[in-house]
Amino acid sequence: MEVKKLNRNRVFRYINNTGKTAMSDVASALGMSGPTVLQMVKELTELQVVEEVGVFKSTGGRKAKAIAPVKDFCYALGLDITRNHVSMVLVNLAEEVLKYTRIRRKFVFCDEYFIQLSQILDEFVKNCEIPKEKIVGVGIAVPGIVDHEKQKVVRAHTLDLQNVPLEQICQHIPYPCVLVNDANAAAMVECVRDSQTSNMVYLSLSNTVGGSFVLRQSVGNGVEYLDSIYGKMYLGSNWRSGEFGHMVIHPKGRQCYCGKQGCLDAFCSALRLADLNDGNLEAFFLKLEAGDSEYAEIWDRYLEDLAIAVDNLRMCYDCEVVLGGYVGSYMEPYMERFRKMVAKKNIFEDNGDYVSACRYRIEAIAYGAAVLQIEKYIDSI
Repeated sequence: MEVKKLNRNRVFRYINNTGKTAMSDVASALGMSGPTVLQMVKELTELQVVEEVGVFKSTGGRKAKAIAPVKDFCYALGLDITRNHVSMVLVNLAEEVLKYTRIRRKFVFCDEYFIQLSQILDEFVKNCEIPKEKIVGVGIAVPGIVDHEKQKVVRAHTLDLQNVPLEQICQHIPYPCVLVNDANAAAMVECVRDSQTSNMVYLSLSNTVGGSFVLRQSVGNGVEYLDSIYGKMYLGSNWRSGEFGHMVIHPKGRQCYCGKQGCLDAFCSALRLADLNDGNLEAFFLKLEAGDSEYAEIWDRYLEDLAIAVDNLRMCYDCEVVLGGYVGSYMEPYMERFRKMVAKKNIFEDNGDYVSACRYRIEAIAYGAAVLQIEKYIDSI
């Protein structure tokens, strides 16, 4: 029965990721026999998570039936809670974003805030015009250290939280909830529909600097991971992996909020740029593009510090590095120049092709939190 369930799950995942396929293609891709795939598709059709959607053009014989996921079979919601905003995303069974929004709401650790959070979410669901009974759950992302096993916020500096269980955060939300670190959520999104198998470091350049280490190749036992079909995220022995913001890049340098001097966070937080325009990061890049010499000089220093960090990550992990978060969303036009900067520091290679800007730039954290819930549901199929 366990093998049968595993096969059914593999077949569904292939169909879901492909969008539309033929049973012969499923059998070929997964190395299964035709009768086995036929039986799995029959069971999935009875579960109403896949359906026939016509036929493919004939290549000389009988036309193959086209099989596709029932995308609206269920939905998941993602919440990104920050100090000043709440972002919400709705995804379907195919892990496609259907709707998103961001509302300015200052975080306060009190029952009134969590009641408001539930009301905001309820209004969002109404605007999405979907049946509430089809919502399988809510993923809640926070900027802090999350104990995934005990489902609690161990520490979140920007929210001033310590040892807060998920139950307190979601007590007024009428759906199953799961808690996740914001950088881990965003990193997961970078792997959605990506057939690459390379390991990846995700460097989140938001109001605080953090990150995630995603292993997409074989890994050993005895280490804590956040499992996903897209890879395994190394969480560390104490749930504190990916705290790249507290690598010291300038000893005795600028003071960090953690108390140390010279941390990456003190030099490459998005606030270093956004605070020049009352917290408006977009305004910084608009002025930079307009040719403002002062902003160009600030940006040069920012990239130089960032290059030190990226080179360190490459030396530590020897894998791809993705720049995400608020600043990562603006990095694409500057990547050619930045790759040349990191290439000069690389002692093993003469290029910086291993570093790239994030692919998902709009509410990626909330999106990833929702994907985590859809993944949990798919695991049950």
